[in-house]
Amino acid sequence: MPETASTTRAPDALLPSLTPLLHEWLPRQRWFAGKGRRVTGFTLEAATELLPLDGPGPGLLHLLVRVEQPGRPAGAPADCYQLLLGVRTQLPPRLAPALIGRIRQGPLAGRAVYEGLRDPRLAGLLYERLRTPGRTGPLRFHATTALPPAPAPRMLDAEQSNSSLVYGDSFILKIFRRVSPGANPDLELPLALAGAGCARVPAPVAWFESGASTLGVLQPYLRDSRDGWRLALDALADGREFTAEARALGRATAEVHLALAQALPTRRLQRSETEQLAAAMDRRLHAAAQAVPALMPYVPGLRAVFAAASGADGGSAVQRIHGDLHLGQTLRGSDGGWAVIDFEGEPAKPLDERRSPQPTVRDVAGMLRSFDYAARTHRPWNADWAARCRAAYCTGYAEAAGTDPRTDPALLRAYETDKAVYEVVYEARHRPDWLPVPMSAIERLSTSR
Repeated sequence: MPETASTTRAPDALLPSLTPLLHEWLPRQRWFAGKGRRVTGFTLEAATELLPLDGPGPGLLHLLVRVEQPGRPAGAPADCYQLLLGVRTQLPPRLAPALIGRIRQGPLAGRAVYEGLRDPRLAGLLYERLRTPGRTGPLRFHATTALPPAPAPRMLDAEQSNSSLVYGDSFILKIFRRVSPGANPDLELPLALAGAGCARVPAPVAWFESGASTLGVLQPYLRDSRDGWRLALDALADGREFTAEARALGRATAEVHLALAQALPTRRLQRSETEQLAAAMDRRLHAAAQAVPALMPYVPGLRAVFAAASGADGGSAVQRIHGDLHLGQTLRGSDGGWAVIDFEGEPAKPLDERRSPQPTVRDVAGMLRSFDYAARTHRPWNADWAARCRAAYCTGYAEAAGTDPRTDPALLRAYETDKAVYEVVYEARHRPDWLPVPMSAIERLSTSR
C-alpha cells in the first residue's frame, strides 16, 4: 500500500492532481531514463510531507512514483523515480526557472509546484533532516558522525542520471532519481572502503532510504580537486605528457580494488563463466553490427577477440569493482593525490547486475578507453599520447596490485572491445561526429594480436 507521512491529504487524491504536470515535465529531465517512449500512467509508491504543504512558507513533498511506459520486458516493474517537489502559493521570481506548473484541481489546487532542490530553503531542510537521524513516514535518515549546521546549498547542473546538491564547500549530496530495491553501490562500496581504511574514496557521512532502496548519500566535497577528464584535456591542449598522472591513477585504482577485495567477498572465475561472458559480448556485437553497419567489416576480427577470451582457462579473480570507471569518475587534489568517485555503476543496468562480482580488468578497460577518448579531442589526433598514458596506467596499477592487468590479455582485450562496441552504438545514435573515436579502437582491436 502507498504510504504517507501526511495526515492532511490522501495520496489517492494527490497523484491525479499532479499527473498532467508530470506528463509534461518528467520526460524533459536529463535523468529520466524512458526518453523516446510515451508515458501511459503513474503509480504512487510513497508520499511524504517533509515540510507541511499547508504552512505559511514553502512545502516540500517527497514522492516515489512509478512511471508506466510500453516496451519494458515482461514481468519487469515500471521504473520508480524520486521527486522532491516544492509547493508555494506564489513562486518568487528567482525560482521561476524551477516551475513545473500550477495545479488545477485536487488538494493542492491553485498552488505552484516546482523542483524543490533548486530552492535553497528546501535544500537546506533536506540537509538538516540528515543531521537528525530517524524516520519521517517511510523515509529513514542515517548519519555516521555529527554534522555542522547547513552551509549554503546550491544545485549542480552537470549531473546526468542523478541530481547533486553542494553545501558550501563542505559536503555533496547525491540524490538518486531512478531507484530500485537494494543497497545502491554508491553507498555500499564507499562504506566498505571506509571500513577497510581506503582513503581514495570520500567516505559517506549520511544517507537516507525508503524500504530497501537507497535514496541519497552525503559525502565530503573535494573542493580543491579537478576531474581527470579536464586535467587530461588541459595536458593535451598544452602539449604536455600525462604519463605521471596516469601512472599515479593506476596505483589509485589498484588500491581501491585491493581494499574492495579485503572488505567484500571474492572468488575465482570459472571456465563456464568466462564462456558466458564472451557469449554475451558476442551477442552485443551482433546487435550492434545490425544497428551500425560500419561495424560489419570488423565483425570477424572482433568475434575472434571474444573467442580468445572464451577459450581462456578461467581462474581470474572476480570481486566488487567500480563498474563504470573513466577519467570523469576521478578527482585529483591539490596535493596530487587521486580520488575515485561515483560507484553507482552503469545506471541503465539492473541493480543486481551492478552489484555482482566482476573481473577487475573491466575497470581497467574502461579507463583505457577513456584515454583514447581524451586523445581524440586533440587536433590532430594524438594516438601516441593515448598509448603512453595507457601503458603508464597499467604500470602504475601493477606497482600497487602486484599483478599487471596486461598479463591477462585475452580478458582485458575482450572487455575493451565490448566497451568500444557499446561506444560505437552510442555515438552513432547521439554524437555521430564522435563515431571515429570508438571506430579507431575497433580497427585496432580487430586486427592486433
